[in-house]
Amino acid sequence: METTPEVFESTWRLHALGAFLWARQVVPSMLSRGRGAILITRERRPGSGPWPNSAAFAPAKFAVRGLAQVMARDLHPQGIHVAYVNVDGGIDMPLLHKFRPDAKTEDLLNPPAIAEAFWYLAHQDRSVWTP
Repeated sequence: METTPEVFESTWRLHALGAFLWARQVVPSMLSRGRGAILITRERRPGSGPWPNSAAFAPAKFAVRGLAQVMARDLHPQGIHVAYVNVDGGIDMPLLHKFRPDAKTEDLLNPPAIAEAFWYLAHQDRSVWTP
């Protein structure tokens, strides 16, 4: 009840409409090349997801996931790989340590390891794509 229609709409515009508009800008050049990769990332902290008073944020993020699924189905036959990735944990970076000084490096995700996984995903063989 605390979420106003204005907050709901602005949150949806930022996340869902923003992803849609971004895709409309990058997909045409990929289509002309007949190849490309779009990796849409969502941070997923353990225990996160819809929480009290997330009436604007959670639906917007669900919409982005739905958009990624539709894009994967539509663009797969045209040589464009679309993947939706949950990064499930805190990433070892200075900003996180600023807000969580008790965080231990061994409990955090390693940025180069994440980058390597994304590189693999963007360049993996088309036979393993899931539309």
